[in-house]
Amino acid sequence: MANQTLVDIAEAIVSRLDTDVSHYAIAVDQLTVHARRGAIEKVLTVLRDDVAFKFNQLIDITAVDYPDREERFEVVYNTLSMSQNARLRVKVTTDEDTPVPSVCGIYPCAGWFEREVWDMYGVFFSDNPDLRRILTDYGFEGHPLRKDFPLTGYVEVRYDEEQKRVVYEPVQLTQDFRTFDFLSPWEGMTPKLPGDEKATPQQGGTA
Repeated sequence: MANQTLVDIAEAIVSRLDTDVSHYAIAVDQLTVHARRGAIEKVLTVLRDDVAFKFNQLIDITAVDYPDREERFEVVYNTLSMSQNARLRVKVTTDEDTPVPSVCGIYPCAGWFEREVWDMYGVFFSDNPDLRRILTDYGFEGHPLRKDFPLTGYVEVRYDEEQKRVVYEPVQLTQDFRTFDFLSPWEGMTPKLPGDEKATPQQGGTA
């Protein structure tokens, strides 16, 4: 049975925000509210400032990738209300090209969270004053947490003691994960791998 406090909060949010919130769900004692992308600033402002809610802490912003959906990304805002002793997730959806309004003006800590989502998923946040990569290296291509991102990169990075600097070297794989087709998992394997000689029967026998 759902926590009655969360049910009360959810119904109050839906009543207060009306068309800006589509629906809500409660699972494992956590409330999730689905909001319109264009209304995310308004929704979070109300949740922060309204005395009925007071979700005044933004814990994190992350995303989930569903490649089969028309709007493949769910951007997830995790908030906390100390006075309510409750956590709340707010979700909005977007695609690869449509930006999500930045909430830096509502929660200043959102700046770095949005940079991480941009870096890992490629979700663009309009009006973020410093939207650039935060975890990957300079010049990195792609977004590593997308479901269609290759399982391996094309170069590897290491520190070279002799050159006293970071060097980039091509990745060499026996099995090419980049063209993995789920049908022939060992396609590309060499005819003989190191160690195979141990399983080869010895020719000849005793007289």
